[in-house]
Amino acid sequence: MSARVLIIDGRGEFRRLLAHHVATGFDAPTIAEYDPAASGRLPADFSGSAYDAVLLGDTPGRETGLEWLRDLSRRNGFPPIIYLLSNPGADAEEQALSAGAHGCLASGKIDHAGLVAALRSALARRGQPLRQPARTEETPRASRFGDAVIRGYRFVGQLAENPVSSVYLADSERSGEKVVLKVLHQPPDTGSGEKTFDRFLGEYQIAAGLSHPNVARVHGFGVADDHAYIAMEYFPRGDLRARIKAGIEPAQALAYLRQMAEALVVLHGAGVLHRDLKPGNVMVRDGSSVALIDYGLSKQFALDAAVTSGGEIFGTPYYMSPEQGHGRPTDARSDIYSLGIIFYEMLMRRKPYVAGSPMQVIYKHAHQPLPELPAHLKRFEGLLYNCIAKDPQRRYASAERLLEEVRELERDETER
Repeated sequence: MSARVLIIDGRGEFRRLLAHHVATGFDAPTIAEYDPAASGRLPADFSGSAYDAVLLGDTPGRETGLEWLRDLSRRNGFPPIIYLLSNPGADAEEQALSAGAHGCLASGKIDHAGLVAALRSALARRGQPLRQPARTEETPRASRFGDAVIRGYRFVGQLAENPVSSVYLADSERSGEKVVLKVLHQPPDTGSGEKTFDRFLGEYQIAAGLSHPNVARVHGFGVADDHAYIAMEYFPRGDLRARIKAGIEPAQALAYLRQMAEALVVLHGAGVLHRDLKPGNVMVRDGSSVALIDYGLSKQFALDAAVTSGGEIFGTPYYMSPEQGHGRPTDARSDIYSLGIIFYEMLMRRKPYVAGSPMQVIYKHAHQPLPELPAHLKRFEGLLYNCIAKDPQRRYASAERLLEEVRELERDETER
């Protein structure tokens, strides 16, 4: 089970300790840290919708933890809160539960099993299926996606949500097929939203002109109730994560890598950097074919949101190049680095660099020795190292060059 957890506490060492417990208790969790002592109150419109659970310490800064707990728990749709008590006791727990806590734990000595169990309970509550709209409801209700009514599509269910957008599964009334609708939260006509909307439109115009079996199809685009949305291909077979967990033979890993490289050739040729390559953004079209989603657009919006959020909100950059992790300029070679990390994970069924916090992972990408492959996979090490060299100058200069090498290795594998 994976989890998206937000940690709020004014003590940096304590936040890192909690992050370590979460990282070791769940499979590839997304962990974000917020320092209330440095950044103050979370914005009034922050709903926490991008997270499954929140760990809130009772020492958030100038205000009391109970004040924070009451404020956050009253926000519509806010995820369950696990409240961490410095001085646990029956009265303190009763106060916290009355203020809206989902559960309470002692912060003096963290019980790993208890923390994981509390988070799993919160995830179970957060993960209850959404109620489907009845067939007898009026068309506007059936076509409602969050705050937006999008004509021509019928709501099926919600797939994901983050600070930038909500993602829904919908039926297209025109084609009768299921599609994925990504709806931007921020209206395009207010404040910095204009730049966001212009970039969204520009990325769509590029994406709509792309046609390749290894790039997700874009069906349509529009604005509804001041919310921009994009309709994309739906992949019922899911993404690459389940395939990696089940195990992928080397020849199939090479085939997937070739297809991802072919997709990058098309994207880079159109002037689009993906910026967020990871197994969750590699969708399985059929048993032997994959396609990339969320190229360019989603990651840029996420970066904008991080800059304006006012807090230290980080993801888990397992696939991020050293230059991207340290805020330096990126180019096509950063996407190639991410493909190399995915290739390693396909071969080994594990990530090459893991740690208890995002910043530690970023450090390892830049400074940890290159991972070695076991003897029966050594023949792939040259390709791997030319993808994930620390210095971008030592990587393949382009997706085309990577593609040539992959095809050569595939020929060798056929002869084997």
